[in-house]
Amino acid sequence: MADGTHIEWTEATWNPIVGCSLASPGCTNCYAMQFAGTRLAHTAKYDGLTREVNGNHVWTGKLAFDEKALLEPLRWKKPRMIFVNSMGDLFHEDCTDEMIDRVFAVMALCPQHTFQVLTKRSGRMREYCISRFGGWGEMLLTDAIEALGGFENDAGGEWGKPLPNVWLGVSVEDQQRADERIPDLLATPAAIRWISAEPLLGPVDLGQCLPEFERLGWSTYLDSLDWVVAGGESGKGARPMHPDWARSLRDQCAAAGVPFFFKQWGEWYPAFANDLAVHASAVREEREIEGEVIYRLGKKQSGRLLDGTEHNGMPGDA
Repeated sequence: MADGTHIEWTEATWNPIVGCSLASPGCTNCYAMQFAGTRLAHTAKYDGLTREVNGNHVWTGKLAFDEKALLEPLRWKKPRMIFVNSMGDLFHEDCTDEMIDRVFAVMALCPQHTFQVLTKRSGRMREYCISRFGGWGEMLLTDAIEALGGFENDAGGEWGKPLPNVWLGVSVEDQQRADERIPDLLATPAAIRWISAEPLLGPVDLGQCLPEFERLGWSTYLDSLDWVVAGGESGKGARPMHPDWARSLRDQCAAAGVPFFFKQWGEWYPAFANDLAVHASAVREEREIEGEVIYRLGKKQSGRLLDGTEHNGMPGDA
């Protein structure tokens, strides 16, 4: 676990399972993949998880389960917002149900923390959580919890129901991925459901994401979501985000009363006329995307103001 992180919407990271494989266009410039192949490559935990291809580091598909890291949240008494598996995907196809059970058992035993889970494998998440938290069937995680010492002071609430301290989310980088993953999210038993539109690679109309359900109207649909995070891509090879894509999500959330968090512009920034002079000396490259001139400034210089406002909405905000 890393206590402290540069990820704006969380406070710590926890990686009991590391490693992954490419799932969709949002994975192309995955920061975790690059970290695993560079800064962390010398550690045994990340050995063999990436390989170098044309100067870039790419996941091999191999996973590693870290027994020591699994128990770390149990020793953290001060409440923290914790991003789960920032260096992988908890619902990866090669994560066994038993591995996921052990991670959920720890989360159940740590009600003082809030755990934020994010996946691109929405179908696996839905199937797993229905089997464990659907309100019927056996309590399949009992053995995993008992192996860790059982509940203390009724930690985690009533087992067999969604854990109140676990937020389940999906990554949606464009409309296709939103259409594929958000219906699975809404069918997943969860206390909090959220989406991360980062890196945002195209416009996303949240009202178009339920083709197999009766159309109830986009505002009714958004009532089923508890949080939306959006942001542009950073790092080497980052793709630019058009400002209207972020504005659209902001406005959809505002109309439906859903908390909105604008994480960052990322590597590219739409330098508007009134602040171009401020950033002119930092411009490294210039592009045009759908009629908008975009400047490559770097993440720090680009910042996270959307139309002059910092958006920090979180679940539970009035």
